[in-house]
Amino acid sequence: MPKLNRRNFLLSTAAASLATTAAAPAVHARSSKPVVVSSRNGFTMLNGGDKSCVQTAFEKIVAGEDVLDSLIAGVNIVELDPEDASVGYGGRPNADGVVQLDACCMHGPKKQAGGVASLEGVRTPSNVARAVMDFTDHHLLVGPGAQNFARQMGYEIEDDLNTDRSRRMWLDWKRRIDPEHYLDPETRSQAAHDAGISMIDDGIIDEQEYYGTINCNGVSPSGEVCGVTTTSGLAWKIPGRVGDSPILGAGLYVDGDIGAAGSTGRGEANLFGLCSYLIVEEMRRGRSPKDAGMEALKRIRDNTIEKRLKNSRGLPNFNVNFYIANKAGDYAGVALYAPSERSTFAVCDEGGPRVEPLEALLPGGPRD
Repeated sequence: MPKLNRRNFLLSTAAASLATTAAAPAVHARSSKPVVVSSRNGFTMLNGGDKSCVQTAFEKIVAGEDVLDSLIAGVNIVELDPEDASVGYGGRPNADGVVQLDACCMHGPKKQAGGVASLEGVRTPSNVARAVMDFTDHHLLVGPGAQNFARQMGYEIEDDLNTDRSRRMWLDWKRRIDPEHYLDPETRSQAAHDAGISMIDDGIIDEQEYYGTINCNGVSPSGEVCGVTTTSGLAWKIPGRVGDSPILGAGLYVDGDIGAAGSTGRGEANLFGLCSYLIVEEMRRGRSPKDAGMEALKRIRDNTIEKRLKNSRGLPNFNVNFYIANKAGDYAGVALYAPSERSTFAVCDEGGPRVEPLEALLPGGPRD
C-alpha cells in the first residue's frame, strides 16, 4: 500500500469532496416578488364582499395555497358578481339572448392547462376549465360537450344566466340592429358593431363591458407562475363565436420558467397573432414585461389592415390590453390606447391592492 503523506491526503480529500458535490443535487435558492395582476375589474368588482379578486388571490398565494387555485378563487368573485356584465353570471348574452361563457387556465409548475368555450348554464366557467385540466387528457371542451362535462363534475346547470339588467341591455341592442347579425360579404359593414358603439355613446353600456373579460396572473414567493382568463365574450356575439379568452397562447399563456400574459379587448385581433404566447417568448429572450407587451401591440397594429377596423387616423379602431408578469414578479399592464383615467389595471403585492395606469402604445383613443 502506498504511503499516505500529507500531500496525498489533501488531494484525496479534495477529490472526495468534489465527487460528493457532483453527486449531490444542486440546490437553487429562488426568491420572487409575489404579485397578482389582472384587468381593472379584478379590483373594482367585489360581489357584495370586502375583498377584490387580486387581494383574495394574493392573500391565498402568500399563505402557501396553490397559485392557480388562488387565482380561480379570485376570479370567481367577478364571475359571480351580477354587476359585472362581462363575465359569468349576468354577462352579456349572445345575439339570441343566451349567455355563453369561455375560460382557460394554465398551471406553470405542472405544465398543465384546461379550457371551455361556449359553455351555457354554469356561472363559474373558470372552475370547469380547471376540471378539464385535472380530470381529462384534453385542453379544451366546447358547447354542449363542455356543459355535459360540467354536469358530470357536479356543477349546477342553470337554465338562464341573464340578470334583469343584462336582458334589458340585450333587448335595447335588438331594437337597434338587424337580428341576423352578419357582415355583408361585399361591404363588410359593421352594423351590429356600430349598434353596440352607439349604446356606448349613449351611456347605456360601458366600453369596458362591451368586450369584457377578466385575466388574472399570479407569481408566488418561490416563483411559481399560473394564470386564468374568463369571459362572457363580445357583447351580443354571433351564437357560438369564440374569441381569444379560452385559447392557449391567445387569451392566456403561461410558461412556468418564464412568466404569464393574458388579455382583454378585441379577441380576434389577439387571436391572429397569438400575442400572449408572443409576449412570453419575448420575455424568454430577456425583454421586460412592458417591452414584451409593446412588441405584441405593435404586431396587432401592423396586422390591422382592413378599412373597417381603422379609425380616421388609419390606426386600429378597437383596443387590446395585456396583463403581464415574469417569474421574478416584475409586471406590466399595456394597451393599444389608454384614453381615460379608467384605463387602469389591477395589482396586488406587498403594497396592497390597487389600480395602476395602463401604458399605451398609441396616443388618443380607438375612435379618434
